Amino acid sequence: MEQETDPRAARRDPVANVGGFTDLATSPFRIDRDRIAASPFFARLGGVTQVVSAGGAGLLHNRLTHSLKVAQVARAIAERVTSGPDAGLAEKLGGCDPDVAEAAALAHDLGHPPFGHLGEQTLDRIARHRFGLADGFEGNAQTFRIITTTDVRGPSAIGLDLTAAVRAAVLKYPWLRLHHPDPHPSALAVPPRGAAEPGDLPGTGAAKFSAYATELDDFEQARAAFAGRVEGWQQTVEASVMDTADDIAYAIHDLQDFHRIGVLQHAPVAAELGEWLEHAAELAALDDETLHADLRRPGRSLERLRRRMHAKDAWIVDDDAFAAAVARVRAELVDGLLAGEFDGSIEAEQATAAFSANWTARLVDGVFLLASPSTRTGHVSLRPAQWHEVQVLKFVHRRFVLLRPDLALHQRGQAGLVTSLVDALDAWLLDRDEVSRLPRRLHDLVELARAEYAGLARTAPELLVGATGEPVTGADAVRGLARGRAVVDFVASLTDKQAVTLLDALSGRAAQPWSDSFVL
Repeated sequence: MEQETDPRAARRDPVANVGGFTDLATSPFRIDRDRIAASPFFARLGGVTQVVSAGGAGLLHNRLTHSLKVAQVARAIAERVTSGPDAGLAEKLGGCDPDVAEAAALAHDLGHPPFGHLGEQTLDRIARHRFGLADGFEGNAQTFRIITTTDVRGPSAIGLDLTAAVRAAVLKYPWLRLHHPDPHPSALAVPPRGAAEPGDLPGTGAAKFSAYATELDDFEQARAAFAGRVEGWQQTVEASVMDTADDIAYAIHDLQDFHRIGVLQHAPVAAELGEWLEHAAELAALDDETLHADLRRPGRSLERLRRRMHAKDAWIVDDDAFAAAVARVRAELVDGLLAGEFDGSIEAEQATAAFSANWTARLVDGVFLLASPSTRTGHVSLRPAQWHEVQVLKFVHRRFVLLRPDLALHQRGQAGLVTSLVDALDAWLLDRDEVSRLPRRLHDLVELARAEYAGLARTAPELLVGATGEPVTGADAVRGLARGRAVVDFVASLTDKQAVTLLDALSGRAAQPWSDSFVL
């Protein structure tokens, strides 16, 4: 296809395609990649938590270094797809350009707020329950809002004016929380990942989604180029590449981090994996109640994972492959990397680098394309052996890092900080005597959101469903929604350190009035 007629290359900005593409890049998708990399929202990720606060230990991954590694893996996967036997199928499904996959990977975490997933959950709760925003807050949807609306580095000064292909590739969960597409993927017999998970409250919509109602037009425009190629609820091939790359990077690099700082210990991980391998048949014979009553005993949590995989991912789960994955992870992670304490020596650094390189190569080699995938996966998937290995690696991270009580203590404090910051900014917005001295960025976000919600109230009030289930109407209600979205947008755009510093200033704890101006 000629680039000038490729619908995937269409941008919001009508000027972007006049006279062909710029000579500064060989494809419009490289322009997109460069715009994302030049965005201050991207630079900000260097100060945003991956798992623990980015300011605490310089050798831990933050959202910026994580995004760079996801981009490396995504490009490797896309090049593998386009140069191998799956190239024809990829073209039939809408294309798989390495520049698109890399750009989407660079952008995929732009919407993560301060303090990572903890901040995301806190802002979602506040957005829905305090401000009445039906679609709440979600990091993936915030990413799409940034690249289409709140960033101003594109030619139109509204978003980044990215191509349809890159915008669509960012849509990891290509649906809205409640309204789109119709029927909603949560209604499928086997819903896609994130659309309807066990424990989701009825009527609250999908827990994971990639666009708010305010960006529905951009969402539909980006997806239009893939109509008839992928289902309405399916990722594009390039989005599936990005999603798979994110899984691979997450499974490997966080384990490296916590080995490096001594949190991931050899003994408990060895006991969990070893006990399951030695007593798999006995553990499988336990009833659920007995198993859950004593999850702290080694092997029990891994057995629960095996059962959950059968319940959620019957399309691929296999007990033999699971056992082989546990054995491989024990051999290479437990008996390999964790067997020696990380002491900063050249030998320790080499062992850590080799672990990362070997696992990345193995997992990328396991990528292949599916013509008709299960609703639980994208067109890009891992072969059974590698898929099970990723699940076991992610289990180790969750069980021995994320569920630690000391991390929970730290995160509860961060949740309180985010809540207090929202309270303080909302009070400032409601103070008529101080409205003229609002931070300029917050003022601009209020005006932007007010125009968006006023427009939706006129043209699509069904998208503004309040807590009562009725459409939101009236100027006061629109102003309330706009105020809430603006505060959430503002807080979500801060780094961890900026959030702490801003709250200190609003609480009267800052030493000088000028030292905190960078966040305003």
